[in-house]
Amino acid sequence: MESPSLTLSAPAAPARKGLVLLIAIIAALGGLLFGYDTGIIGVALLGLGREFALNDTLKQLVTGAIIFGALFGCLGTGPISDRLGRRRTIILVGLVFALGSILSAISPNVTVLILSRFLLGLSAGSSTQIIPVYIAEVAPPQHRGKLVVLFQFMVVSGITVAYFTGFALDEHWRWMFGLGVVPALILLAGMSVLPESPRWLLSRGREQDALAVLERVRGDEAAARQELTEIKTVSDAPEGTWRDLLQPWVRPALLVGACISMFSQITGNNALVYYAPTILTQAGFSDQTAVLATGCSTILVVIMTVIGSLLVDRIGRRRYLLILIPGSIIALAIMGYLFQGAGPTTDAQRWLVVGCLAAYLMFNCGGFGVCIWLINSEVYPLFVRGKGASVGAFSHWFFDLVVTLTTLSLVTWLGAAHTFWLYAGISLLALVFIWRFVPETRGKSLEKIEHELREHRFYPYQQRRAQ
Repeated sequence: MESPSLTLSAPAAPARKGLVLLIAIIAALGGLLFGYDTGIIGVALLGLGREFALNDTLKQLVTGAIIFGALFGCLGTGPISDRLGRRRTIILVGLVFALGSILSAISPNVTVLILSRFLLGLSAGSSTQIIPVYIAEVAPPQHRGKLVVLFQFMVVSGITVAYFTGFALDEHWRWMFGLGVVPALILLAGMSVLPESPRWLLSRGREQDALAVLERVRGDEAAARQELTEIKTVSDAPEGTWRDLLQPWVRPALLVGACISMFSQITGNNALVYYAPTILTQAGFSDQTAVLATGCSTILVVIMTVIGSLLVDRIGRRRYLLILIPGSIIALAIMGYLFQGAGPTTDAQRWLVVGCLAAYLMFNCGGFGVCIWLINSEVYPLFVRGKGASVGAFSHWFFDLVVTLTTLSLVTWLGAAHTFWLYAGISLLALVFIWRFVPETRGKSLEKIEHELREHRFYPYQQRRAQ
């Protein structure tokens, strides 16, 4: 049953910024693990492929194993986090990350490597579901955007670390995989001292514990009590089921969360992260140059993510995406042009490919990457937030798997030029979807977003009609 309309006007609480930032940084280390373990395969494939004599199909299976595991991880984590709590679930994620890293490093054959990468996928998928939700539920509304984006900052930082680690280690792929255990141990140590989500505590009837956490992270008893009162307006509903996501008033959040995650992948995002070194070697670069060029490109993504973290709370999530995505479309179109026929044949054309690749990663990863986990942690009602975020994460990983298992084959069947143009066309569709359906959540409390859902004022065109 839908609740009556409620106007929320609680002032922003004077949060203890240092403590909230520390909580966000430690939790977001899961993003570093996610980025490292997904990024390192792009480098490791060069030596790994030669040692095990992998063809394109086996390369795609080794790369896709982590994504296949993520499909199960993200769906299973929602119900687990709703029952065990956000904090304990993140600790469990860290344990699985550490185990998967060790098994990957000691794999004696391709079969064991694929299974260990599947295990890493379980934890990677779980991290994309639970960590943004945890940070969003702890952070104050006025800082929620930049703090949740810390997760994506850690993801792209992990990818960058992976490429430069791979460059330094050359073809020693076992060390590349094994080093993933280091941030996993740091995550475990940090989460052991962090508080539980106050919203989860309240949903379990632990009001005093929730108030204690809010007082600790907000630094003001009156503000904490006021926020607790606001949370209670949406916390009375019992824990939702998967079927509750299909309730008419919840479906708009489901559509936005699932589709924004889908578009982040079918526009070619992770395909170029995973296979950029392979594509650059096909353009005429040596292995080392291809890895170094891709690593330098990911530095630009890190910089763009920092810029995005500062902008999403100022100009908004929706406007930020509408500004950046056109740049990625242009970069893809130019790369398609350069790969026509025999492909880039001069040094100038080859380096223009590198420049377009860097631009694409900046605009696409710096756009979708900054916003998808943030939007998925914001749009769902509290009673199904864990499960809703799981659906968003599942959509991300499912379409990531589809793209991962088809990219090299698409390049073979369609040619690189038409593959890039295909991604450009899909990016254009994504732009139209964002303009039409993605709401602006900047500066709104999670409870206000939920009330807009209930009152059918969620989509941009619904909000314009209500004005």
